[in-house]
Amino acid sequence: MSEQTVALVTGANKGIGFEIAAGLGALGWRVGVGARDDGRREAAVEKLRANGVDAFGVPLDVTDQASVDAAAAQLDRLDVLVNNAAITGGAPQEPTLVDPETVRTVVDTNVLGVIRVTNAMLPLLRRSAHPRIVAMSSSVGSLARQTGGGEVGPISAAYSPSKTFLNAVMIQYVKELGDTDIRINMGCPGYVATDLNGHRGLRTPEEGAAIAIRLATLPDDGPTGAFFDDAGEVPW
Repeated sequence: MSEQTVALVTGANKGIGFEIAAGLGALGWRVGVGARDDGRREAAVEKLRANGVDAFGVPLDVTDQASVDAAAAQLDRLDVLVNNAAITGGAPQEPTLVDPETVRTVVDTNVLGVIRVTNAMLPLLRRSAHPRIVAMSSSVGSLARQTGGGEVGPISAAYSPSKTFLNAVMIQYVKELGDTDIRINMGCPGYVATDLNGHRGLRTPEEGAAIAIRLATLPDDGPTGAFFDDAGEVPW
């Protein structure tokens, strides 16, 4: 690109989101750190800038439409959107025990939040020469893996189905925007040690961020409408 590429990463104040921002910034991109907590957001921006990243803060609560609209209004251009913000909903998540309100809350962030942000940012992305949308999903959202005989995560009536729902929604974006230049893909970071799982994961946030960075930097003839992890395509 002749101009500096601009990206927005949601949930970028820590963990995988922070490392995605760091990785994209290392490419010379200008990176928006989307996060709802003012203190954590600004601390992340300062840390990124100290490491040479052209970072800026974007106040953003994906569950609040007014916040999402304000974030979009703050930007004058956008080339890449990484929908990373997510929550697990906590325990219990056995379907016989889960509080339906927990499911609602998880879906509001993990699915509806992505819809809010994507729709608000689409006018900007449509003006980009090389637009990309990356949605951070998870292999626990793969119905094929959940029913294939192997153990993929704990029993989860909120988090896992939210990722299945997210994949299904993103495919609808692919169908609607198929006649545009926007490349849309889902990425699984693997089992990463973050606050999301009490740091029980086996991978580092840097390792988890790699798939999002790869999908954000796809060439113009790269894939769209697919689900990837570091090993390749993930079955639906």
